Amino acid sequence: MFKRSSKVNKFRNFALLLVFAGIVIMYLALLFRAHPFIMTLFMCIGFIAVLLSSGVYLWVGLLSTKIVPVVCPNCSKPTKVLGRVDLCMHCNEPLTVDPDLEGKEFDKKYNRASYKSEEPKDHSQ
Repeated sequence: MFKRSSKVNKFRNFALLLVFAGIVIMYLALLFRAHPFIMTLFMCIGFIAVLLSSGVYLWVGLLSTKIVPVVCPNCSKPTKVLGRVDLCMHCNEPLTVDPDLEGKEFDKKYNRASYKSEEPKDHSQ
C-alpha cells in the first residue's frame, strides 16, 4: 500500500505533513470567527504544529550531518544511510554499512539495538 522510503525521507515527509496540518488547522479556525476563544485555540494549535515541523526539520538537518554518505550501487547517486540498513533516497535500493548483513533480505529489525546476529560469534583465540 505504502511505498518504502529511506528514514531521512520519512522524517522530512512527517515534517511536511505537520506544516500542512498546521496551516489547515489555522484555516479551520476562520470558520469560528463568531467564537473568538475557539478561533484562538485553533490558531494556536496550528501555529504549534508549524513550530514542531520546524523543530523536526532542524533535527533532521543536524542528524543528516552525522549520517554516513555512500554511493548507491544501483543508481550511482550519493545517498545517506541512517543506521545499519536503509534504503537509497533515490531508487529505494536496500543498502547496508554492516558487512555481516550484505546479501541478506532487507529488514528494519537490523537497526534495533536488541538485534543479535543469528550466527554465534567465536570469541576463542
